[in-house]
Amino acid sequence: MKDYLAETASQTAGPYVHIGLAPQAAGFNIFEKNFSHVLTHSHTQGERIIVEGRVFDGSGTPVRDVLLEVWQANAAGRYNHPADQQSNKELDEDFRGWGRTCSDFDSGVWRFDTIKPGAVTGRDGRTMAPHLNLWIVARGINIGLNTRMYFSDEQAANESDPVLNLIEWEVRRNTLIGKRSMRGNEVVYTFDVYLQGERETVFFDL
Repeated sequence: MKDYLAETASQTAGPYVHIGLAPQAAGFNIFEKNFSHVLTHSHTQGERIIVEGRVFDGSGTPVRDVLLEVWQANAAGRYNHPADQQSNKELDEDFRGWGRTCSDFDSGVWRFDTIKPGAVTGRDGRTMAPHLNLWIVARGINIGLNTRMYFSDEQAANESDPVLNLIEWEVRRNTLIGKRSMRGNEVVYTFDVYLQGERETVFFDL
């Protein structure tokens, strides 16, 4: 008989995920430069927007200890990363394109202050509609979840987006659309994430 090694025990990301990844949310100030939900600076190019929402579990209850990361292109549709070969688009040195936030422990609301990205040309030459890439972790989630948020006011671009069109059921594509509204002079996109249930958000296996 062959001897098999015992499987290493696994655990979820909580409850101490905030201390290491977003210590300010847990009341600790341990980094010289803390990660932030604010992606913009005074000279960042593009339309300022707020993206916010809540994460719901299978029972419809808000998850109040969620951590989210965002990775996005700049207003011209270019990522601040060496792998982005879109040399015909300008790189915005005042926009890193990456941020981290936590949901409010009371309300469950999370938020990013950023700019609306431009359309991105993929490696296959096809154009992707403006979108945000999101990574979600929390207690009860063994492996971080990857999803996207598209913009409700980009309907024509969304209809031709190659990733959205991979989702066979059109009604499921709606789970990836952030809804635009105005809050005074601020542009707000609301994007709620559902981990399970009838309204479950589409997640991607990367």
